[in-house]
Amino acid sequence: MSFQPIIPDTGLVGWRFLQRTYDAQFTAFAQAPQLDRETDYFSEKIGDAFTAQELVSNRKLLGVALGAFGLSDDLDNRFFIQKILEDGTGDSDALANRLADDRYKQLSDAFGFGPGEIPKTLDATSMAKIVDLYKTQSFEFSVGEQDDTMRIALYAQRELGKLANDEMSEDAKWFSVMALPPLRKMFETALGLPTSFGQIDIDRQLEVFKDLSDSSIGAPSVSQFTDPEALEKLTTLYLARSQIASFNASVSSGSTALTLLRVAEF
Repeated sequence: MSFQPIIPDTGLVGWRFLQRTYDAQFTAFAQAPQLDRETDYFSEKIGDAFTAQELVSNRKLLGVALGAFGLSDDLDNRFFIQKILEDGTGDSDALANRLADDRYKQLSDAFGFGPGEIPKTLDATSMAKIVDLYKTQSFEFSVGEQDDTMRIALYAQRELGKLANDEMSEDAKWFSVMALPPLRKMFETALGLPTSFGQIDIDRQLEVFKDLSDSSIGAPSVSQFTDPEALEKLTTLYLARSQIASFNASVSSGSTALTLLRVAEF
């Protein structure tokens, strides 16, 4: 039986425990025989995939490739993924560039099957990074099966720092936040935005994210998250608001059930 992450509580208490024990828990998780088999197979066989079609036609390879970017739900969408890979990201009309979810661009860039590109499947260093990312994503997914807020918080710890250090403009960084579903979910929750927020004009969304980030966290920029204290403040806000929302939902659900029981008595 594989190791299952231990999260003894919800909210900030559970998060603090997960932070303290992360290294030990991840090491135990990464030693699972099934995970070893999947990643060993990928490392051994990925060099034989010279085209996007060869990659997507091998379900085991595709499983690791997609899992590394949190896209495992697309495992059966082979032709869609093949198009993503073959288009690359160099052309503005490429399919990955026309999708709202930036993880597809990350996937396409990672394998280099686009027009004029050299496939990276023979680059051992690049493929080793895919394996490491797959292990990390698999651990986060396992955490998410118990508490999805913890999965999102782990994702942010890993991805937001990298994005903050990127040399792109601040607006481009915010648009990247909006285009990565886990980060968007974290910011919307932490900043108290409604679920319908994503339906308004994209430029207006940018303004709101900047304004609320400034007032709630300390600066209107994504670059502020190069500072661990700013990232921790965001995470604390996210977990606290998530816990409050969960509590309110349970109270509401409990009240509804109690009302129904009382009605049934009559």
